[in-house]
Amino acid sequence: MDVTAANTLPKEERLSGKRSISRLMSEGRWGSCPGFKFCCLSGTGEEKGRVMVSVPKRFFKRAVKRNLLKRRIRESWRTQKHQLEVAGGADLLILYNTAEILSFDQVREAVAGIITTVNSWGS
Repeated sequence: MDVTAANTLPKEERLSGKRSISRLMSEGRWGSCPGFKFCCLSGTGEEKGRVMVSVPKRFFKRAVKRNLLKRRIRESWRTQKHQLEVAGGADLLILYNTAEILSFDQVREAVAGIITTVNSWGS
């Protein structure tokens, strides 16, 4: 498999749709790590994990800062998604939960921690 193809984030790997998001938030398991909250629902029947990223307006009023953080989170997920080892697929919501702007390295470490936690829940 081509390395660049494996590190993309196509539409099939993005969580969308009111029904899917509602199911995730009502039936999913919640957790947290420094600066983030996350919700995971495993065994969705999808062959790949799907992700949704949210940065609330209450922390950052300017869209420029919210978009910066969403890009950092998505990039961290995109480069580490192959480490997710949940059978039957998983839906994941990553919610930014601090008022300070974390560096890319801090975001990357947090996303790695989220993936590790989700893997431990799946087994």
